[in-house]
Amino acid sequence: MKNPNLALVHAIIPAGEPWTGHLRRGQTLRIVDQQGNQSADTVFYAADPQGKINPQERYSATDTLVAQRSLYLTTGSRLYSNQGRVLLTIIADTCGRHDTIGGACSCESNSVRYPRSTQHMHSCRDTFLRGLRENHPELTKRDLPPNINFFMNVPVTPDGHLSFADGVSGPGKYVEMLAETDVVVLISNCPQLNNPCNAYNPTPLEVLIWI
Repeated sequence: MKNPNLALVHAIIPAGEPWTGHLRRGQTLRIVDQQGNQSADTVFYAADPQGKINPQERYSATDTLVAQRSLYLTTGSRLYSNQGRVLLTIIADTCGRHDTIGGACSCESNSVRYPRSTQHMHSCRDTFLRGLRENHPELTKRDLPPNINFFMNVPVTPDGHLSFADGVSGPGKYVEMLAETDVVVLISNCPQLNNPCNAYNPTPLEVLIWI
């Protein structure tokens, strides 16, 4: 197991906050669910060695699912871009599976899934946009692709519907990815207060990067 004291980057992401980072080819990213059943909504963009984003190439849920022939991500899953390149490979996973079809919560989804009064509550889409505005202002909401929900459990029912179920993660569970090329990572630590899977209590995430 990698030593956290040797990590190049070691950050705590408070609930509801964004985090962005440049992951160089060959480096390893670990996302830790510190207290359990917290969703790490995450997108990846191809980048150059200086960390400049290529807005035309980003994570693709469609290409990834087709390549994996699986609805869920876990150890061995390759995360593909919309140009067919492998951006990252999941090399360790103590959670078991991760969702890439449920999408990010937004004002619109809040009003559909929960009472209409929740429509204007903070959401991951808002957090993504704030992270872009603060760190990559050249990008806009048009540059947000469908995301991965690390640690989130979204089973598909026999009739093809999505079920936002209780989480399968727990305190200290983590997922680890190897960068197959330079990427920029954008994480929204989900602020959702209406989903019982996190006991209505969003909690911090931990991020580490090693050579």
